[in-house]
Amino acid sequence: MRKIKIIDQTLRDAHQSLWATRMTTAQMYPILDQINRAGYDAVDLMAMAHFDSCVRYLREDPWERIRLVRDKLDVPIGGWMRSNNLIGFEAAPDDLVELFVDKMVDNGINRITAYDGLLDNSNIIDTLKQTKKLGAQAVAAFVYCDSPIHTDELYVERISKLLKEVKVDAVMLKDAGGLLTPDRVRTLIPAIKKTIGDLSLEVHSHCSTGLAPLVYLESVKHGADAIHTGVAPLANGCAMPAVQTLTKNLRDMNYQLNIDNQMISEIEDHIRMVAKTEGFPEGTAMEYDAFHYKHQIPGGMLTNMYFQLEQAGIRDRYEEVLNEISTIREELAWPIMVTPFSQLVGTQAVLNVIHGERYKFVPDELKKYALGYYGELIAPIEQNILDKIIENGSKDIPLQRQPLVDVVPQLRKQYPNATDEERLLRFMIKGNHVNEMKKAGPINTGYNMTNDSISTIIKSIIDQKKFGYIQINSSALKLKLGAMK
Repeated sequence: MRKIKIIDQTLRDAHQSLWATRMTTAQMYPILDQINRAGYDAVDLMAMAHFDSCVRYLREDPWERIRLVRDKLDVPIGGWMRSNNLIGFEAAPDDLVELFVDKMVDNGINRITAYDGLLDNSNIIDTLKQTKKLGAQAVAAFVYCDSPIHTDELYVERISKLLKEVKVDAVMLKDAGGLLTPDRVRTLIPAIKKTIGDLSLEVHSHCSTGLAPLVYLESVKHGADAIHTGVAPLANGCAMPAVQTLTKNLRDMNYQLNIDNQMISEIEDHIRMVAKTEGFPEGTAMEYDAFHYKHQIPGGMLTNMYFQLEQAGIRDRYEEVLNEISTIREELAWPIMVTPFSQLVGTQAVLNVIHGERYKFVPDELKKYALGYYGELIAPIEQNILDKIIENGSKDIPLQRQPLVDVVPQLRKQYPNATDEERLLRFMIKGNHVNEMKKAGPINTGYNMTNDSISTIIKSIIDQKKFGYIQINSSALKLKLGAMK
């Protein structure tokens, strides 16, 4: 009986997909014991979006979050690195990326997944090598795309080249757009598995087209060793499949899993209470949408784009923008629709539709993409489109990217009394956000499930500590709380 490993995404990608990365440490802290005992082979916790959200919106120190979770979990804790940058589109200096990886491991991340949206291995090899050097697990993720040039042969070639340069613990097929189909995995999974041999093959997909649960089952049948799931209600929708359903199906198919259903049930109950208390949505099954394969825009970005068009008074041109996205993808050599490339394509499509002339206005980031600033393109851009981008884009952008200079010495000089962790946050997140985060103080790990007025009154009275007892009377209830000192 073959064992299938389960990687949990409840604390990372699940709430990023469904709750806009707004899960607080206090909301996850009460279930860390259950997560630790649930039978997971790894628990992913952080990516760049989580560092940003912790500081900018939650006023939490993300490094403190890592340490708090580290102290509660025995299973490997995962962090993700996108290409050779941190937050934003631009590549970060090598010394900064190296320091970031070092501090991730120092604070408790012992499994790092690195991926690049252009499948340019040179953007992730250094991170993977450093991860191994620091004694953490290194996972090389290859982003899936549905296009004429993203063939099985391309993935085999890129994976083979990477494995010749760096030793990793696992290879992952990362399907951020939920584009994989059961038919495709029947050829792609065996091809990758043949290439990597005894290395663990992980599959990470989203339910955006409704196919991910079937894709997982088919992937396992054809050689996948691990799948990424969330605990419903932090599953389905545009998140990943639910561990509850997949566990049942895989066991029915005679695969062995270490998942403890009782622990999962307790985690589920807590998440449902958090969702109800905070007004957060619960993931629901998505219907199949064939048009999704044409534009391939992630679900969260579609929502934002629709809102922006509504604000601009052109909501009625939404379908036109989606069709323009499909055209631009082909013209730009089929970029994989993950950050930052989905944003680049979506922005250009909106500009083309609004102004009525294609590529009349070109954002700086799109010109940099076309010039190879973010990595080597898999195929050439159509020449007439490339000419328009270069001509209409900013003349301040050199045709070749200039070498990046080290910044860590300057950061240490600029913030002499700060830790390296704080210096990294100040580089990544501009403005006053880090100061506001520090002003908020240490993370509160206690979460109050009830925000109603009665519980607030009771808490206020208890905090005063000067009453002998509290008595609440109503026509249907008499409650007396005493012996308070």
